[in-house]
Amino acid sequence: MFGFPGYLWPWNTLYFAIAFATWLWLTPQGATMTTFEPGWILFILARNAVLVTVVVSAWHLRLYVHRAQDTQYKYNGRWLATDNSAFLFRDQFKDNIFWTFASGVPIWTAYEVITLWAQANGYVPTVDWAAHPVYCALIVLAIPVFREAHFYCIHRLIHWRPLYRTVHKLHHANVNPGPWSGLSMHPVEHLLYFSGVLVHWIVPSHPLHVIFHLQHLAYAPAQGHNGFDKVKLRNGAEMSVEHYTHYLHHKYFEVNYGDGLVPLDKLFGTFHDGTPEADEALKRRRRQRVAS
Repeated sequence: MFGFPGYLWPWNTLYFAIAFATWLWLTPQGATMTTFEPGWILFILARNAVLVTVVVSAWHLRLYVHRAQDTQYKYNGRWLATDNSAFLFRDQFKDNIFWTFASGVPIWTAYEVITLWAQANGYVPTVDWAAHPVYCALIVLAIPVFREAHFYCIHRLIHWRPLYRTVHKLHHANVNPGPWSGLSMHPVEHLLYFSGVLVHWIVPSHPLHVIFHLQHLAYAPAQGHNGFDKVKLRNGAEMSVEHYTHYLHHKYFEVNYGDGLVPLDKLFGTFHDGTPEADEALKRRRRQRVAS
C-alpha cells in the first residue's frame, strides 16, 4: 500500500483528478476572487456541498443502502446506530449528515475562500504552474504526506482530556463508523483539521494545490471510515481499502492517531495492528498510566 505506485494509485490520483476538474471548471477566475463578494463565495460553498455529497454517497449507497456485499469484509457486523442517545436525533446517519454540512463544509469553504482570496491579491506567495512544473508536481506529491503528519499532531492534541471531553468526543460517538462519520466533527475539530491548508500561506503554491489539499481532507475520511476492509466490485474483483488501523482507533481510542503513511504511531509507541501482542502492549500502557 505504501510503495510509490500505491501512493499514487488509486486514491491520490483520484482525489487529484477531482481537484483538477474543480479548479479547471468549477473555480472562479482569479480576478473575481480579489474581493469578498457573496456570489463566488456562495458558489464555492454550494460546489463543495455537492462534491462531498457525491463522493461520500458513492461509499454510503453501495455499502450501507444497497448493502451490495452485506457484512462481508465489514469490521463490525452491526449497521449504523438508530435510537441511540449518543447522537443528535438519536440516529447516527442523521447526526453525521448534520455535522458534515452544518460545520464541516462551511469551515472547509471558509479556509478555501480566504486562501484563494489571499493568493488572488498576492498577499501570500504563489507560483505559476507553467513556469515551475516540476516544483508544482513535487508539492502535489508532498501534500498527502504533510496532511498525514499534520493530522497526527492535531489528533494527539484533541485526545488531551479537556479537548477530548468538549470537542473530540462527538466524533468518537461513532464507535462503529460509516462513510459519513469521517467529517462528523465538532466545529473546533473542523477548524483544527482543515488548518493544514495554512501551509500554503507560507510555501509558494498554486490555487490547484489549495483545492487538492482541502479536497483530500474532505474526501479521504469517507474512505477511512467506511467500515470495510475490502469493497467488492461488480465484475467480481475486490478493491482493498486498508483502513483497519483507523477502525481500531475508533475501537480502542488510544492507538493509531495517524493513518500509517507517516510512521509516527510506530515512532511514539501508539501503533496497533489488531494482533494479541498489540492488545497486550496497550494493556501495559494503560496499567502504567494508572500506576503513575
